[in-house]
Amino acid sequence: MARKNPLDYQRLEIETLGPAKINSPLLGSSPQGDREQDESLAWEAFTDDSQRILMDATLASIVKFKEENMTPASFEQAGARRQIYFDPSKSRAGILTAGGLCPGLNDVIRSLVMTLHYRYGVHNILGIKYGYQGLIPSFGHSLVQLTPSLVSEIHQFGGTILGSSRGNQSVEELVDSLERLNMNILFCIGGDGTLRGANAICAEIKNRGLKISVVGIPKTIDNDISLVSRSFGFETAVSVATEVIRAAHTEALGAPWGVGLVKLMGRDSGFIAATAALALGDANFVLIPEVDFDVEGQGGLLDKLAERLKSRGHAVLVVAEGAGQKFFQTETVIKDASGNILHSDIGQYLADRIRTYFKSRNHELNLKYIDPSYIIRSAPANSTDQVFCSFLGQKAAHAAMAGKTNLLIGQWNDHFVHVPIAMAISRRKKVDPMGELWNSVLERTGQPNLMAEKEEK
Repeated sequence: MARKNPLDYQRLEIETLGPAKINSPLLGSSPQGDREQDESLAWEAFTDDSQRILMDATLASIVKFKEENMTPASFEQAGARRQIYFDPSKSRAGILTAGGLCPGLNDVIRSLVMTLHYRYGVHNILGIKYGYQGLIPSFGHSLVQLTPSLVSEIHQFGGTILGSSRGNQSVEELVDSLERLNMNILFCIGGDGTLRGANAICAEIKNRGLKISVVGIPKTIDNDISLVSRSFGFETAVSVATEVIRAAHTEALGAPWGVGLVKLMGRDSGFIAATAALALGDANFVLIPEVDFDVEGQGGLLDKLAERLKSRGHAVLVVAEGAGQKFFQTETVIKDASGNILHSDIGQYLADRIRTYFKSRNHELNLKYIDPSYIIRSAPANSTDQVFCSFLGQKAAHAAMAGKTNLLIGQWNDHFVHVPIAMAISRRKKVDPMGELWNSVLERTGQPNLMAEKEEK
């Protein structure tokens, strides 16, 4: 008998509301009207619950699991099921967006509406305004009837037509509203806080014995959700950030002892800063939350920056917003409405420290500080993210109609998969300081160790 594998995470099993017994309306007709051919094509177009995607697909891992007689951890593959749980003609779906803005939100909304309406025949789709607030009566936000004509062009614009908000709302009130609205499907598009809310809603739904499917589409521009290899909006953010770094480099070159300092998103994870710096190669110093650094002292940032300026005459620094928080001494932790820790402004801090350092040495300095965060967040998705968002919306609709719940749609090993929300929010994904991405950044930039030498006592 196989031993229990401590790494299989219970095979990452997905909750369902019950047996799926309704033939999917996706069983279309072949152009020739050949019923036998139609059935054959239909079987190939659908995904079975038994189809799994290995969490670790390396040969060494597979051999190890085989030798130790253990079942490797695997995700349930996302996709349309041949039989569904909900009757489309009687279904009412809701869509909400919550948290900060991110490129691609409108694209996901559009994909959900188009898939539900045209592929499944669900014509009762409601847009919930301003995140979870839209389900709380006291806020007074109206609902929006989402139709293909309404959403047909929204992918051309940034932001979200449904609006967004932060803040913890009463789970009991949220589920009360779902019941009053006779809503049996809820799509939650958002990051860590939004997904935590969705997980709590699922628990309350289960306690009440209701049949409501809750499906998450992970939205984090920082690409920091665990068990999700890529989140929508990240590639757009990197693309825009790359052009900002290019501008900072141009500014730095345009003046003697020129310094371009760019602050990018990355509250707890430095994926955008690292990837954008790697893409362009103009950055000389990249500072992220996962890698410690000193500002003062021999070997610290200011010391190494002075060496760079002396040898090359210009420099570009890229810093993630959550980097260097050790330099801010605060007795109390301040959080936003969603429970995220509000970090101090490392970008302005570094700009001030750099100016003070060179002024104290009576040395010329031309520093340009650029914070493009809101420009990046509100940008329309680029073509790569648009395609990705389209797939996410489609897969989310398939999962919900099949009666699956308390899951999010993610991508893993180039496959779309179902990930239990509880697993995804259990920890935050971070840049590995010993991993390939960060080592590639160090090679690309030539960045030295920025920890100051300790003085001997």
